[in-house]
Amino acid sequence: MGCPVQTSPPETPGSAGAPAPRRKGKKFRPRTTPDRSQRLRKWAQWAFLALNVWIGVEFYLWVRYFETGGRGTAVQRPPGVEGWLPIASLMNLKAWLLTGEIPAVHPAGMFLLAAFLLMSLLLRKAFCSWLCPVGTISESLWKLGRSTFRRNRRLPRWADIPLRGLKYVLLGFFLWAVASMSPAAIRAFLDGPYGIIADVKMLNFFRYLSVVSAVTIGALVLLSLFVQNFWCRYLCPYGALLGLLARLSPVKIRRRVDACIDCGKCAAACPSWIPVDRLASVRTPECTGCYECVAVCPAEGALEMSAAGRRRLPAWGFAAGVGVIFFGFVLYAQLTGHWHTNLPGEVYSRLVPRAGEFSHP
Repeated sequence: MGCPVQTSPPETPGSAGAPAPRRKGKKFRPRTTPDRSQRLRKWAQWAFLALNVWIGVEFYLWVRYFETGGRGTAVQRPPGVEGWLPIASLMNLKAWLLTGEIPAVHPAGMFLLAAFLLMSLLLRKAFCSWLCPVGTISESLWKLGRSTFRRNRRLPRWADIPLRGLKYVLLGFFLWAVASMSPAAIRAFLDGPYGIIADVKMLNFFRYLSVVSAVTIGALVLLSLFVQNFWCRYLCPYGALLGLLARLSPVKIRRRVDACIDCGKCAAACPSWIPVDRLASVRTPECTGCYECVAVCPAEGALEMSAAGRRRLPAWGFAAGVGVIFFGFVLYAQLTGHWHTNLPGEVYSRLVPRAGEFSHP
């Protein structure tokens, strides 16, 4: 039987809200220090979103320069745009692991993917809740929906569970497609015209939206206003991959039963709908390490993000780990000369204006 549609409480995630009820027989020790995890996470989210907007603008100017035959603004191609090519990055990662050779085309995407994979292995799905621009927009949409309509909706269990499986089906399809390709086939694909300007074709998809694509994106935006993180929860294969790795992470939310007063605030605040108040530790791949449950907990020491050995991991330490992994991979790629796709300008002059002519081989 499916459970009825539930609605989230009007309290704002990230704040303790009203005084929590005290469970009979338990002594309530209120928190003595304010929680700043959400402020720190917001800074990280919006800084990374701004970085991606800047990359997008620079990439657009770069494309226009070649489309206009050199009459536009001459800028350097931003390697960070390759972070939006996860399938090409996965192909490159496989080829590199099997051959030991770092690819010449779209190497930055491979290093970014490797950084996010390691991030998930060590710090859960931190990329999703701390860095991902799509995740930031999705979170902003459901919070806008909550403030506008005073609530978000939760799908009934009979719909939620099968829909959550969709992202794993999509992930399985992409993994199968990459697994079926040999390193030689990967190189032939990515070194061909379509592979070289895959980023340009991605840009053109959004520049020249078809009616079907526009309606689909509009529907996703509308659904995201009412259902928390609709895209991330049900459809994102990237998040599905990171979630599977996150199950191996030594970092997880832990609840001290002796300190917990069973107020339920943590479960109500969790954007992934995890019943944190009924678990000793959170191991599900749906946990993104957002710290929202920790932020709203009113009892001292009842809920913590803990590293291996049950040592408390404060939000600033978590954020530092995210930064070290991300910037470490980017710096390594730059210092070793594997950050830029070094192709002659003549190649782009020939291919970019004809991007619409090339289809998937």
